[in-house]
Amino acid sequence: MRDTYHEELDSIGDGLVEMARLVGSAMGRATTALLDADLALAESVIAADEKVNSLHHELENRAIDLLARQQPVATDLRIVVTSLRMSADLERCGDLARHVAKVARLRYPAHAVPGDLHPIVLEMGQLAQRLVAKAGQVIATKDVEAALQLERDDDAMDELHRELFAHLIDDRWQHGIETGVDVTLIGRYYERFADHAVSVAKRVVFLVTGEHAGEYVPDDYPTDVDAPAGQ
Repeated sequence: MRDTYHEELDSIGDGLVEMARLVGSAMGRATTALLDADLALAESVIAADEKVNSLHHELENRAIDLLARQQPVATDLRIVVTSLRMSADLERCGDLARHVAKVARLRYPAHAVPGDLHPIVLEMGQLAQRLVAKAGQVIATKDVEAALQLERDDDAMDELHRELFAHLIDDRWQHGIETGVDVTLIGRYYERFADHAVSVAKRVVFLVTGEHAGEYVPDDYPTDVDAPAGQ
């Protein structure tokens, strides 16, 4: 009976890893659709989001069923509750990829992103994919150090977001208000996608250690560091 219970717990983790794979693929394809003005690809991303939503609901139902039948405690309870939250984060990632694809569809046959901004947006899309792929690996391995590193990796997305915004407020901007709104939204979608990937990683830290990421101190953290001068 307990073997079946732990198999069910493991299956929730497997479902989260699959969600991470799906939303990463969706954001990659949405970015291509956006930059290439590929309507068919945009439509496929929008339609495929239903699979992410279905998996999210399936995991929710499985977790709630476990709570009701097994009444887990301690680490097992953290796994179930935290998995529910991670599933919500990943479902939101899928929504954000769909939003990018919808901008591509809205502006077709024109390109929503001006050519001079293609390199930044492409880099944001690729980084978003890498971040959520790392989040998936963290879920699978429960590697706390890798989870903590993901937040530092997200700094690159924040920098790209600032760079994109700098173009928008530059006096030399010549692409009009409508394009400016599109680019503002697109930048926000990528930035939020990355934030949700980081949130997933932080939840893994809590799942493994019982401490929130901002409060967790690794066992090998130096304790004999000299205090700053004047203290």
